[in-house]
Amino acid sequence: MVALLGVALLVSVVCGVALGPVRVPLVDTVTHLRAALFGGIIDQADAGTYRIVWEIRLPRVLLAAVVGAGLSVVGVVVQTMVRNALADPFVLGMSSGASVGASTVVVFGVFASMGLYALSVAASLGALVATVLVYVAARTSQGLTPLRLVLTGTAMAYAFSAVTTVLIFLAPHGDAARSVLFWLLGSLGAATWAMLPLSTAVVVIGLVYLRLIARSLNALSMGDETSLTLGVDPTALRRTLFVVSSVLTGTLVAVSGAVGFVGLVVPHLVRMVVGADHRRVLTVAPLAGAVFLIWVDLVARTVAAPQELPLGVITAVVGVPCFVFLMRRRGYVFGGR
Repeated sequence: MVALLGVALLVSVVCGVALGPVRVPLVDTVTHLRAALFGGIIDQADAGTYRIVWEIRLPRVLLAAVVGAGLSVVGVVVQTMVRNALADPFVLGMSSGASVGASTVVVFGVFASMGLYALSVAASLGALVATVLVYVAARTSQGLTPLRLVLTGTAMAYAFSAVTTVLIFLAPHGDAARSVLFWLLGSLGAATWAMLPLSTAVVVIGLVYLRLIARSLNALSMGDETSLTLGVDPTALRRTLFVVSSVLTGTLVAVSGAVGFVGLVVPHLVRMVVGADHRRVLTVAPLAGAVFLIWVDLVARTVAAPQELPLGVITAVVGVPCFVFLMRRRGYVFGGR
């Protein structure tokens, strides 16, 4: 399965670079990529095509892979953390909090002195603030229950969405409001090479850490009592997962906007194929998410070219029927339910 998805990812990257409003033959695409990576001579007549391949499409395709992988991992973590099949970063308010932070940068230019990293910092801070608020509001003297987390997170998500709406309403000019609205539905149109190092590093570090604690995630998914008998403190683990997932969400929202359904649907599809063991799920889900979002982005920039559709529109079109099918499938269970 991993080898198959690895090949699918490689093919998807090449197709994602080759296809688009301006089509580049696959042979030329491979030639340009090989020349850029390993050195080579490009004819002056092919300079424009080379720039399309190397400077525009490849960073965008790679960023789509990173975002898809990261959102899939966050979906796995959040669903395990709250033991709820409907959970994703949106349900716990993380994406909405990150959107508030990033919208503040786009509309009012705060953190402008931080340059390229202003969006990432603001979005991460927004996700962290949302996480802290949800955690504090959901926690009682009896502890932190998954159901209370989901309900509190859902309420906070509505509140942060309202704040984002107010920010758009107060935007000093129409272009800023339009940019925020388009960005809130997800877009990779602004992808550059400079966006890749930070987002890639955060996703890789988060994935490695989560893969190392996969056995603890298995214990948590079986319930708090079972988790305690297996030597895993569910409250401490949830607190750690909150921080990890909020940093991941904030970083990804900053570079792609709030892309929905990836973190919800991909983990379920992966569990159907490889089972519930997080050692396998956290190996396969990032690859599946990366392949999925590369093709979603390709559809978004070609189906209505030269206009681009928001990623959230495509993921909703694909994700809703997939999710309904999954929920009606008798053989599918989540967390033993």
